[in-house]
Amino acid sequence: MSPEIDRWPELPVSAWKATYDTLHMWTQVVGKVRLKLTPYVNHWWEAALYVTPRGLTTSPIPWGARSFEIAFDFTDHELEVETDDGKRRSMKLAPRSVAAFHAELMALLGSLGIDPKIDTEPKEVEDPIPFERDHVHASYDAAAVAKWFRLTLNADRLLKEFRTGFLGKCSPVHFFWGSFDLCVTRFSGRPAPPRPEADHITRLAYSHEVSSCGFWPGSGNVGEPAFYAYAAPQPPGLEAARVRPAEAFYNPPTQGFILRCRDVSRAPDPDAAVLDFCQSVYDATADLARWDRAALERRRAG
Repeated sequence: MSPEIDRWPELPVSAWKATYDTLHMWTQVVGKVRLKLTPYVNHWWEAALYVTPRGLTTSPIPWGARSFEIAFDFTDHELEVETDDGKRRSMKLAPRSVAAFHAELMALLGSLGIDPKIDTEPKEVEDPIPFERDHVHASYDAAAVAKWFRLTLNADRLLKEFRTGFLGKCSPVHFFWGSFDLCVTRFSGRPAPPRPEADHITRLAYSHEVSSCGFWPGSGNVGEPAFYAYAAPQPPGLEAARVRPAEAFYNPPTQGFILRCRDVSRAPDPDAAVLDFCQSVYDATADLARWDRAALERRRAG
C-alpha cells in the first residue's frame, strides 16, 4: 500500500449520512439476492459479503447448475454482475433511489436469465421501506464512499491478521449488510443460554458463546467510524475489564467496547493499536468466561 494513501480518513456520520443510508439499502438489495439463493450456513454466514481490493462481493452464488457473482466496485463506482459462462453486466453507482437501484439490478439479472424472488423489506433498520417503494434514500457521494471503503479495507486487513491467532471455530472476516459492519467472531465451542425473547435471526446468530470484534462506520450513539468488540453472552465483570489502548472504552448502549478510528489514526502504531484492542477484549472475555484457551489458541502469524 502506497505510503501517501490516508489509511484512516476522518468520516463522521453527519458528513455523509444520506449516502450512508442509501448505500446501506443498496447492499441489502444485493445481500438479499445472496441470502435467497445460497444454502444456509450456521449463524447466517451464507448471507455475508466479502471485501475485495475494490469493494464488496457476494462470492459465487448458485443459480441451478450455473453460478454468478455480484460485486460493488468503489474505485470505478460500478456494480458488476458476472456469470460462469463469461457474461458480464454493469450499472453505475450514482445518485439514484433505492427503488431505481432495485429495479435496474433485477432487470440486469433478468437479462442474464437469473430471476431471484427476494424479500424486499430491509432488515435491522427502523421504519423499513420496501425496496421497490423507497424513493427516500437516493444519495451517492463518491468521495465519501471512497473514504468509508478505505477504512473498511484496512479493517479487513487487520481483522484477518487477528483471526490467525485462533485454532477453534471462527467465522471468516465478513461484511453483514443488515448492520452494515465488518466482523470476525470466535467461538468457545459451548452452546449459549437460550434466548427465547430474541427473534429468529438473533437466536441462530448467537446459539453459541462468542467473542466478536469488528468495524462499523458509526451507529447508535457512536457517530463516527470505530472498532468494536463484545462477548455474547457477556460474562460478569467484562464491562469493568481494562482493555487496550487507553483510548478504548466500554459503551453501555452497545454492550461492548469501542475504539474510535480517530484515536487509531493518532496512535504511534495504528495497526498495533487495533490488534491490541481486539486481543485485550478477547483475553478478558476468555478469562472471565473460562474458555479452554490452551486448546483454542495459537501464536498469531507475523
